[in-house]
Amino acid sequence: MSEYTIYHNPRCSKSRNTLALLEENGVQPEIILYLDTPPDVKQIRRLLAKLGITAAELVRRGEDDFKARGLGRDSSEQDIIAAMAACPKLIERPIVVRGDRAVLGRPPENVLELIG
Repeated sequence: MSEYTIYHNPRCSKSRNTLALLEENGVQPEIILYLDTPPDVKQIRRLLAKLGITAAELVRRGEDDFKARGLGRDSSEQDIIAAMAACPKLIERPIVVRGDRAVLGRPPENVLELIG
């Protein structure tokens, strides 16, 4: 089992580029296709803690489902996390985890912080 995990969407260029950058640096991460196997509320909370950001910083506001679920600037952390668990395409991608740290692969070079 790898010490790295990537929450990956192969249809996303940033996600593909992040995975390629990891592999170029000798990292073979565990790949979680999060749209097929969505994280639950507890997993999202753990990811947020490792990322050191809020749910509002992880949610994709431009998705139609963001507004369709009644979310907006004043939505609570709990409501945003619940929406991401129910509709994983609302989760910004890719997320790369190593131990108790995680980074967003936007830009993909962010993952270099975890390698070393």
